[in-house]
Amino acid sequence: MHLDVVDLNAFYYKSHLGALAQRRLQSALRRRWTNVSGLSFGGYGFAAPFLRPFRSEASRTIAMMPAAQGVISWPREGPNASTLIEPYDWPLQTGFLDRLLVAHGLETAEQPHRLLEECWRVLAPEGRLMIIAPNRSGLWARRDGNPFGFGRPYSFDQLDAQLAEHGFGIESHGGALYFPPSQKRWWLNSGNLFERLGQRFDLQRLAGVLIVEAVKRVAAPRSGLKERATAPLEVLGGIIRPQPRPEPAGRGG
Repeated sequence: MHLDVVDLNAFYYKSHLGALAQRRLQSALRRRWTNVSGLSFGGYGFAAPFLRPFRSEASRTIAMMPAAQGVISWPREGPNASTLIEPYDWPLQTGFLDRLLVAHGLETAEQPHRLLEECWRVLAPEGRLMIIAPNRSGLWARRDGNPFGFGRPYSFDQLDAQLAEHGFGIESHGGALYFPPSQKRWWLNSGNLFERLGQRFDLQRLAGVLIVEAVKRVAAPRSGLKERATAPLEVLGGIIRPQPRPEPAGRGG
């Protein structure tokens, strides 16, 4: 079951906690994808708040929002680049995207395996997938009042297993949102400090969300003969092979 797009929009664009979470997640993604110049970039779920830093670089950017969640117009300025889609049947050609971000999508999917199949389909060979999912051992998954407290939380092992099962190779792990999901001013003012400490000491178990980067692996086609000929002269079967002539008997002295 998906969150309503109105609630997601209000969290990220109308609350101080959501604005802080948006900035921290944008920074975490930018550290991993430093340059997307000329690439096709897509987001699924409610990824729009994190796509903005890449929009000016990518050749095209699209925000795909599942029908059960609802859709908003995005971005606020310029032509609309968001669309309402069915969660397991995206209106994109196979291999269309070079980069794909899934946020508020996997943890709420009723059939996660079908979602990952669709992610694999729309990515180009060696295309990159980034998943942001609530951390089952973090504070955000245990608190109401934030969108990461909704749906199915994950561990790195669980994410890795599902991605590997669908043909993805794991590239990197990371965490973000190390500060508590509180609207209180003191915690909000300390958010950047907690984030720096979490990143510096790699305290991924305490992160509010897990970030996993994976790559679409496509096996190289096999070439040449599939089987070696075990008896290359079988075509001569049935033909009597010539026998050596016996040496003539020697003459007596």
